[in-house]
Amino acid sequence: MKWVYQLKNVTIERSKGGASFRLSIPDFQIPRGSFTAIVGQSGCGKSTLLDILGLVLPPTSADTFNLISRHGESFEISGKGAKELAQIRRQHLGYILQSGGLMPFLSVARNILLARMLTPATAMNADATEELVFRLGIEDQLDKKPSQLSGGQRQRAAIARAVAQNPEIILADEPTGSVDKYTAAKIRDLLLGCTRQQDIAVLIVTHDESLVQGIADATYSFELSQKSDGDLRSVLKQIA
Repeated sequence: MKWVYQLKNVTIERSKGGASFRLSIPDFQIPRGSFTAIVGQSGCGKSTLLDILGLVLPPTSADTFNLISRHGESFEISGKGAKELAQIRRQHLGYILQSGGLMPFLSVARNILLARMLTPATAMNADATEELVFRLGIEDQLDKKPSQLSGGQRQRAAIARAVAQNPEIILADEPTGSVDKYTAAKIRDLLLGCTRQQDIAVLIVTHDESLVQGIADATYSFELSQKSDGDLRSVLKQIA
């Protein structure tokens, strides 16, 4: 099995105003080309987990926290500085946010081009990117700014940008939260189809378990416990 992420006994502790939150990740791996889902209610730790995997929020402790490139290069994330993490993030991770996360002042075409320029050594070439754009059905939206797009169009453009970058993994934070269920299913299927073709792993964070049920290769949620007033503990658990 080839992995993108390997985490073992990773924890993060946060406190504010007398309240504390501890997220524990006992054992978590993401295989290359897989579709992994994180589900759960608000406040359970979904966003915190995504920030850890996105190399934005360093864990408090970790026995193992590795990111492995498609060429077999392994990055031990713990202990790396901000500049090193930013470089790894640019070269190996792609993002799709609930709003799409596109640069608002750039056209769709420029957003996609910028993503490809960040990873020139591994990004899709112009012909493959054009084919991707047509597959996603946004070829007539390329000159528009994100504000001129519908929610579904914005998410398709975000998929194009992320896939064209050809990262090891795409982290998708509630990517269908602002569209109806029919459009959400179409966006999910397009994302899954495009990434399977490129052997890109996808981790999707969603509150809607029905969106990924029977489709995700693995689904995780959180076991919550209240130790005392304002003292919350959350443990990541595989549920399917």
